[in-house]
Amino acid sequence: MRVLVTGHKGYIGSCLVPMLLERDHEVVGYDSDLFEACTFTGSLADVPHIRKDVRDAQAEDVENFDAIIHLAGLSNDPMGDYRPHLTEEINEKASIRLAELAKAAGTKRFLFASSCSNYGAAGNDFLTETAEFNPVTPYGVSKVKVEQGLTKLADDSFSPVYIRASTAYGLTPRIRFDLVCNNLTAWAFTTGKVMLKSDGHPWRPIVHVEDICRAYIAGLEADRDLVHDKGFNVGLTTENYQIREIAEIVHEVVPGCEVDFADDAGPDLRNYRVDCNHIALTLRNFKPQWTCRRGIVQLYEAYKKVGLTLDEFEGEKFKRISHIQQLIEEGKLDDSLRWIK
Repeated sequence: MRVLVTGHKGYIGSCLVPMLLERDHEVVGYDSDLFEACTFTGSLADVPHIRKDVRDAQAEDVENFDAIIHLAGLSNDPMGDYRPHLTEEINEKASIRLAELAKAAGTKRFLFASSCSNYGAAGNDFLTETAEFNPVTPYGVSKVKVEQGLTKLADDSFSPVYIRASTAYGLTPRIRFDLVCNNLTAWAFTTGKVMLKSDGHPWRPIVHVEDICRAYIAGLEADRDLVHDKGFNVGLTTENYQIREIAEIVHEVVPGCEVDFADDAGPDLRNYRVDCNHIALTLRNFKPQWTCRRGIVQLYEAYKKVGLTLDEFEGEKFKRISHIQQLIEEGKLDDSLRWIK
């Protein structure tokens, strides 16, 4: 298939593109590349691409594609809270507009990077795809609103698919250190402390970034009737953990570290467990390969190899909100997060 991947240079995109190429898909990227200076290790696949903000997409940008995988957006809660109207503009309105352009251009399948954050404050019960949404952040709200907008576009010619990923972790060239496994392992490696910023009790489903990519590929290649206008919780039902359980696994993997709590550690409203049986039963080609422990070992070995320091992962290079603020201060980005020419 000929596939457009928005956000192809991001955390997931930099992992997904090589996997698509391995399966002989023709890939074109679309990314404003806000984090071009933030490659952690390795290199990004060289594919034809459009360097543009998703808000500025035009009809010609989406012509002649069999499918679009839409990953682009502001990707974490601090970014969402920074200027909530930008999350609304980029994550919500621009995503729906992109889908409208894609539908008009004759694109058959539109895979949207949704999230289990849709479920938000949901308690301790396992949630299937039919559970009510209860987002507690601008990021989560934006994902819900896009799903609601895309389902209105679904018809015989246009199939949206909602990939509701669990909390990601794992190594890619454009790593994110705000994700819980990546973050706790980085704290342990650089300081000797597994630093918990909440009380550790909330539940969180987690999934390796490579397994998220496998879900996109399975959704891309599946028969239409299996995925049309459907949502999929992505992960393994067995990979739901309380944050303190993840901290204990890090403690066991990283030598000489201890579990510690930040001075302002307190309750976290985000608390949910998800049931991932639907994707396992529906998309038989989706075969997750990773567990939390194996992923933390991967991260620890990568941090050792690179020689990661606390200043790096907590500094302007890899802390996304700090990096964006630095680019604005340097006059490279304007207040709308567009590059200044």
